[in-house]
Amino acid sequence: MNQLKIAIQKSGRLSEDSLALFKECGIKFSDGQRKLKSQALNFPIEFLFFRDDDIPGYVEDGVADLGILGQNVFREAGKDILEIKTLGFSKCRMSLAIPKAINYTGLNYFEGKYIATSYPSILTKFLNENNISAEVHKISGSVEIAPSIGLADGILDIVSTGSTLISNGLKEVETILHSEAILVSNKHLNDDKKELITKLLFRINAVLSGKNHKYVLMNAPNDKLDDILAVLPGMRSPTVLPLAEKGWSSIHSVLSEDTFWNNIEKLRAAGAEGLLVVPIEKMIR
Repeated sequence: MNQLKIAIQKSGRLSEDSLALFKECGIKFSDGQRKLKSQALNFPIEFLFFRDDDIPGYVEDGVADLGILGQNVFREAGKDILEIKTLGFSKCRMSLAIPKAINYTGLNYFEGKYIATSYPSILTKFLNENNISAEVHKISGSVEIAPSIGLADGILDIVSTGSTLISNGLKEVETILHSEAILVSNKHLNDDKKELITKLLFRINAVLSGKNHKYVLMNAPNDKLDDILAVLPGMRSPTVLPLAEKGWSSIHSVLSEDTFWNNIEKLRAAGAEGLLVVPIEKMIR
């Protein structure tokens, strides 16, 4: 029987978020702590736990059919694999940083300078695209200390909050890449495995779509319905139900997380009352 093998980071926040996603997809399994693999109980998928840097190679070689990793790792590895889905978690950015005392005037600052990073391929590509000639030093581990020990004039590193840069006397000056978790695939899967991926993506899309939308209920006087409905796109169109009190209706709709607060303000201004906002567990279009 065909089953999918998916490579996941063996520890850390990316691992936790990846496993949480599969649980939300209704897939049951042990969490793999202190183990190299875990078999799902109710879906033909096996989880393999690796270092994140090793995942692209394992997917390319067919040890795993799928993998979850950051876009930064995917681009740095340069392996011949497919990016098939962005997952919306483990978001960060890759930024150039320099000592905070230095007056930064633009990318030309890095001309002829030394830059330390754990991502030499991404950095070299960026420098070439911007016609900057700089010396790239590959470092594994604490890149942030490189300027303070005289090893480099600046760094390229992953930034989430920026607190690590600040604590090392650095400031962020250029963002060169925004990254998040992605699902990647081997390029040479058989039809049965491709069908399983389609079924898995159906579940993932339903979960992610639910996270990105809110279910909204509100009451409104009937003479305000047209103004309110003009604000509500809904999945097809809003649902309108009469209330027990004459002249009033209950309106049900779905709002995108991206425009949620702006639309809520517009709804209130249009006459909506008693708004109730409910999270959506899964949304199937």
